[in-house]
Amino acid sequence: MEISSWIITILIISTIHGICTWKLYLKANRQAWEAFIPVYNGIVMMQIVNRPKWWILLLFIPIINLLILPVIWIETLRTFGKKTTADMWLGIVSLGLYIGYVNYTQEVTYIEKRDTKPATKALDTLGSLSFALIVATFVHTYFIQPFVIPTSSLEKTLLVGDFLFVSKFHYGARTPITTVAAPMVHDTIPVIKTKSYLERPQLPYFRFPGFQKIERNDIVVFNWPTDTLYHMYKNADKKYYKPIDKKTNYVKRCTAIPGDKLEIKNGILFINGKESILPERSKVQYSYKIAFDNTVENIGSYLEQALVETESTDGFRTNETKDTLIVAALTKAGAEKFKSITGVKSVEKIIATTSEDGIFPDFRDGNAPKNRNWNLDNMGPIYIPEAGKTVALNKETLPFYKMIITEYEHHKLEVNGNEIKIDGKPATSYTFAQNYYWMMGDNRHNSLDARYFGFTPEDHIVGKPIFIWMSFDIDNRLGKPFLDRFRTDRFFTTVSGDGEPQSYFKYFLIALAGYFAWDWYRGKKKKKEAETL
Repeated sequence: MEISSWIITILIISTIHGICTWKLYLKANRQAWEAFIPVYNGIVMMQIVNRPKWWILLLFIPIINLLILPVIWIETLRTFGKKTTADMWLGIVSLGLYIGYVNYTQEVTYIEKRDTKPATKALDTLGSLSFALIVATFVHTYFIQPFVIPTSSLEKTLLVGDFLFVSKFHYGARTPITTVAAPMVHDTIPVIKTKSYLERPQLPYFRFPGFQKIERNDIVVFNWPTDTLYHMYKNADKKYYKPIDKKTNYVKRCTAIPGDKLEIKNGILFINGKESILPERSKVQYSYKIAFDNTVENIGSYLEQALVETESTDGFRTNETKDTLIVAALTKAGAEKFKSITGVKSVEKIIATTSEDGIFPDFRDGNAPKNRNWNLDNMGPIYIPEAGKTVALNKETLPFYKMIITEYEHHKLEVNGNEIKIDGKPATSYTFAQNYYWMMGDNRHNSLDARYFGFTPEDHIVGKPIFIWMSFDIDNRLGKPFLDRFRTDRFFTTVSGDGEPQSYFKYFLIALAGYFAWDWYRGKKKKKEAETL
């Protein structure tokens, strides 16, 4: 929705509000025209219902406004004597229009100094739960959001089953684009497996200022740029439009930032002509071919133990023969450990050498051109688009920027032979409207990342993972007992930083025990004081 359309929507809502409430304003000794003035009418209404004026701010926060509106409707009805359970339900089910019915058909009395305390314990509990939900949704939307790692694309750095807190404010919180959505869930309502939002109306993209820019090698949560809903529902043959903020959440490492030139040569990443040096905590992995001596017996069980010893629990075996094994997701250190195992003849990193279908930028146009022998281990150079920068546009460069022009920056693109038109005008160059990033997984041979879907637009950035509060081995490949599947050494660890992650879980337990001891002591002291009285 354009800003002008949003302003029109606010004017329409204010007009409906005025039509439904102007008589009530008169009952409260206010002027009828006050009911029609946007924002001001909300401030006056808060005074009428004897609620804080700052509540009006909540009406302009997407998603939060959906939670506070029913509260205001109920408060309005109660202020004019409509206190029954039926009145409250009618106010909510009618989306507040029941207030209009009361406005024109009921003779009501304004209760100026109404007691705002809940009339019953049930209403008190409901009110407390409502505001707890509002606060939780506000924090979830604009500050910190919990995530769980579902795939192994960052395996060893972030494990499947790591439960994260992701900061929205590091890179600047993004206001919701979808304005009508269920709180505290993403694109799907659990259990019933249906969409959690309405596609319209939508807000224009807006991001609050952050105190940090995305840097190379940051781990970033973002909305998968090429996502649709087709894989979420029963009709797998259909594709569905998905708003930006409701696309599937992905977590990858940002290996290149706007303005960089990226190349991958034999699996090694180069940025601006120099090999990319990853942080100490990163655990880059590749597939390896392990050759064994023919005299080794029981290779299967022997190697299962070897996978554990080499910290390659995410590995799997393919193309197994009597003396050869393919191990996926193996670190360089793990490969060195394999070399020391008795009976191992060689350990060879597998590097793709032939053209691979589905590699960016040609994944939407069929097979890669004959003159482009790209694959997941060899591709580039690729320029990472930067806002305000201009690139030449021709048949060779167009595949790199086609999605940007049409999908991400919403222009009409026409190609007729060698002629390229944007919005009906011939174009030999293109200037980018926003920044783009290149997101890759550390598990290089087992990651659906930028090598396949291309650039990630800045408006798709969600936040920065900062803290692992719990870790649980969901897949349980090694068949551990339930309690042993909790990775307590990863509890309360930071995602970024120097050196190996350090768990602060024991300090949390000490602090928790201290709190309970203090609470017990305080309760005992109050009880003793009460007895002396």
